[in-house]
Amino acid sequence: MANAEDARLIAGHRRAMFAAMGAADEADLATVESASIPWTERMILESRYLGWITSDGKRPVASAGMFLLDWPPHPLDPEGTVRGYLLNVFVEPAHRERGLARELVQICLAEAKRRGIRVVTLHASDEGRPLYETLGFSMTNEMRLTLANE
Repeated sequence: MANAEDARLIAGHRRAMFAAMGAADEADLATVESASIPWTERMILESRYLGWITSDGKRPVASAGMFLLDWPPHPLDPEGTVRGYLLNVFVEPAHRERGLARELVQICLAEAKRRGIRVVTLHASDEGRPLYETLGFSMTNEMRLTLANE
């Protein structure tokens, strides 16, 4: 399991994930990466971010995380007060198509089950959506509004 010292690696994978999706320009990606390091360190220390890293024996090549969210009881989980949110699922390009993302997501889901978490959500990239669908995830009715800074 990842520890606070892994925050820099996780933030780098997060940046690479967004870059691969074409989600932002270089300046925004750099800001996301640098801001993600202290956030990830803090969330790991608070036991709210659980992360897993896969290596090729020499260096880390894939990672995934699950953020534990306080959540009110809901018809999908009438007694639960925590949801799992999968994030930062990333595999270095040279190591893709080997099942690493699937394995990491399955580890996250097993941990959610072990903790009694019944609802796990994520935002899937177009490339990742087929994997998540084979694991039982389905589209929801979520909407989003991004407020401008003034």
